[in-house]
Amino acid sequence: MSNHAAVITPAKHYENFPVASWLCPPRLRRPIAAIYWFARTADDLADEGDATAEQRLAGLQAYRADLMAVAADHAPSPRWAPVFAPLARALGDFALPLNLLTDLLDAFEQDVRFTASGKRYADDAELHDYCRRSANPIGRLLLHLYGINDATSLAQSDQICTALQLINFWQDLSVDVPRQRWYPSQATMRRFEVSDADLQASGPRDSASGSATKMVAFYVDSARAEMLKGSSLALKIPGRAGWELRLVVQGGLRILDKVEALEYATWRARPKLGTMDMPVLLWRAFTMPPRPAG
Repeated sequence: MSNHAAVITPAKHYENFPVASWLCPPRLRRPIAAIYWFARTADDLADEGDATAEQRLAGLQAYRADLMAVAADHAPSPRWAPVFAPLARALGDFALPLNLLTDLLDAFEQDVRFTASGKRYADDAELHDYCRRSANPIGRLLLHLYGINDATSLAQSDQICTALQLINFWQDLSVDVPRQRWYPSQATMRRFEVSDADLQASGPRDSASGSATKMVAFYVDSARAEMLKGSSLALKIPGRAGWELRLVVQGGLRILDKVEALEYATWRARPKLGTMDMPVLLWRAFTMPPRPAG
């Protein structure tokens, strides 16, 4: 599970969501970093290492208990002190909406349960509901820090964050499928007549899987359309934060370009951004055209 076009992140993780880079307003770097490490640590509890599903869920429940403790102005357990000490300050200084943080934990717990049980997303509406909890809270938390809360901006933020999450899914098929993380919905796989074997690099049908190519192309087009719907938000946010968001939007779109360059076969290889992409991202961010809201 990765929720998260890269700007600056720790080397251990490749992310599609921004963290406190030099483009962030200086006064917001600490709370943004606190939110990032809260989400990153919870994601690791759900996804990293060789713990059982029961151990992962127990860890996430303990993590949730520490969140509720600091939200009530109580001391958390010492287990994640480097996470909850700065998060407690951010909660107090900026009145972060608690429901957005618990939505993230709900999504991580769902991912553990789905993987352990072999459950799949029935349709794309169900997948988008997962994105509502796994991705959209990050954008809404950032807008809260920027003091932006109008309905249009929140909707555009949701579109950008959902697009980033979906881009991550279609970028990561070669990583997720071997780990039994299935994000293409059952309904869409049936629509394009895609079998599980079509999405496995060693699968018997892989070399001839035109159906899988068409399905990933459909998902790429859908994610691009979602990103473009929300992209004008980056032009409305002033200063460094707006430039940060422009780079995030363009980074996501650049990943989609790379998926297309692989002829959509991301079950064979995982595209990612590199230093050679930065001039392209900077130019595209500088020349972003305004788009109508909606």
